[in-house]
Amino acid sequence: MIEDNIINKEENERAVLVGLATRNQNETKTVEYLDELAFLAETAGAEPEARFIQKLDYPNPRTYVGTGKLAELAQYVEEHEIGLVIFDDELTSKQVANIEKELKVKILDRTSLILDIFAKRAQTATARTQVELAQYQYLLPRLTRMWTHLERQRGGIGMRGPGETQIETDRRIILDRISKLKEDLQAIDRQKIVQRKNRGKLTRVALVGYTNVGKSTLMNLLSKSEVFAENKLFATLDTTVRKVVIENLPFLLTDTVGFIRKLPSHLVDSFKSTLDEVREADVLVHVVDVSHPNFEEQIEVVNKTLSEVCDSADKPMIMVFNKIDAFTYTPKDPDDLTPATRENISLDEFRRMWMAKMGRNCVFISAKERINIEELKELLYQKAREIHSERFPYNDFLYQKYDEDDTISADEKAEEEISEEIRDINTQ
Repeated sequence: MIEDNIINKEENERAVLVGLATRNQNETKTVEYLDELAFLAETAGAEPEARFIQKLDYPNPRTYVGTGKLAELAQYVEEHEIGLVIFDDELTSKQVANIEKELKVKILDRTSLILDIFAKRAQTATARTQVELAQYQYLLPRLTRMWTHLERQRGGIGMRGPGETQIETDRRIILDRISKLKEDLQAIDRQKIVQRKNRGKLTRVALVGYTNVGKSTLMNLLSKSEVFAENKLFATLDTTVRKVVIENLPFLLTDTVGFIRKLPSHLVDSFKSTLDEVREADVLVHVVDVSHPNFEEQIEVVNKTLSEVCDSADKPMIMVFNKIDAFTYTPKDPDDLTPATRENISLDEFRRMWMAKMGRNCVFISAKERINIEELKELLYQKAREIHSERFPYNDFLYQKYDEDDTISADEKAEEEISEEIRDINTQ
């Protein structure tokens, strides 16, 4: 993996965030995106100190923002000794070079920030390979700005400058490395296919959703495991599969990487082996942070990504609205005759709306406070049992069902049944 970390981990860098309100993105939406960008920056180890928003019909192809706003940025950066400026959209190499020339500080865009977080979070060899491939694919078209100190000295045949020579050398090295990483990922894909085949006949359930909605916390709760969970974006990069037993039905539960708006396409491509777990799942459990003010848009982002990348539009889905303990709303004054807004809708109203839309395939829970978990388990059991019964009408792999109140454990009862069968055989 590329070792040059973008953000200094030893001390939190003070950062400025920059976004655009365009024809396709109003100022309210831009503010929301910058909130998410600030969370990304904090996850990476930076300290967002200020925000700059400019209204433009479209980004300036040379400097992303206008010249006046860039001058304002340069003044603020110099006066407050800011070391990092983060832009909310992906920048071209030309834009980064021009902005760095004016601001004279480190410049990041949303994609490079996400890649930095991914590099920090990747733990397994698979995740590190996926992240490294995405890093090199992002770096390749941006090599020119990294060698501006070695420009061509004279034109003409046979007079190539050292800068161009170095760029071409680096380009070949990176292309070779990308080719090798792709081969490695193909080998990983083959291993994953074998692993999935070896899991046998068990029903597969995959947790999907936006990043930081509580998928890993729910995974730990259902599987009694210790998957890393934290209130930060992309706490989980590595796909985790655990065997879960609800009542008498065993099934496989998979925790996957979370989605996010403006997720780079090459990053999605790099995580193909992770998304294959979603493609091959029998049931999708879409976890939603209902306490987020724009959770409906997050649902749309996840559904769009699932349909485009995972081809999973027709899979059975359960909607799990998590973090009901953190949900807040503002009751509307009875004398207020203005139309109700999103902030005036209560949790019960949301529950009725989504129950009407999804039927019984949705549940409102708090994984942290363990609220309505039994209702979720019952819903999972019914859905997994339905698929299991269709696939194996002769009850394959179902455990003997016991009452939870019994004092004797299930293992002891199983041993007792085996002993009784042996006794019956001996008496015949």
